[in-house]
Amino acid sequence: MCRNIRTLHNFEPAATEDEVHAAALQYVRKVAGTTKPSQANAAVFEQAVQEIAHVTRHLLEDLVTSAPPKDREVEAAKAKERSAKRFATA
Repeated sequence: MCRNIRTLHNFEPAATEDEVHAAALQYVRKVAGTTKPSQANAAVFEQAVQEIAHVTRHLLEDLVTSAPPKDREVEAAKAKERSAKRFATA
């Protein structure tokens, strides 16, 4: 499940609310051990996602770096190349 959590810091443009929410959702799913909570736990599950997303947004806003911002397309191309090498058939 956590493989879907992507690095969100130091990108231009900055991470969107959807990206932050998706990362928070994956985190809560991993910790809870379920991808879909029961009806009895749905409210607390969603509350946890909202709180994690809120804290994540604050973290991203407060982190500092001297490195230049990364480009999403360049990083995606690098990941695709690594994947192709990793899963290439011999």
